Amino acid sequence: MTTDPNLSQNDETKTVNLEVVSTLTKEPAQDLAKETLALIDTIRTKAISEAKEAGDFARDNYLTAVRRIREDIETRKLFNPERIDEAVKQLQKEVEKDWEGIVKEMTTFGDRLNEAAKTAWEILTAPRNGGDNDPKNPL
Repeated sequence: MTTDPNLSQNDETKTVNLEVVSTLTKEPAQDLAKETLALIDTIRTKAISEAKEAGDFARDNYLTAVRRIREDIETRKLFNPERIDEAVKQLQKEVEKDWEGIVKEMTTFGDRLNEAAKTAWEILTAPRNGGDNDPKNPL
């Protein structure tokens, strides 16, 4: 024990207890440190192993899902060739019908332009009756 007059009884007890503990634990402290390090190493190794297994599991599940989806797409008939042919034929009929309508309208419009041109030509080439002072004929 220490005999410092400035230390109280409680402080002396703490000091003694610390000295006893440090004396008793010097050699076992090394064993504690070794065992603690071994425990930490085991936990680290186990954590790495578990993480790798989880990664492998997730990877395997992903690959299985991708394979299933690919097989499902391959087995399903998402595009029915007969329905596509029918749709193309229907579209072709509609385009032909629309084209015929456009041709008919253009023909009618051309005929009307032709008639308008003939009428305009007849008016322009018609002989003038009377003189230049005829109020009925502005031309």
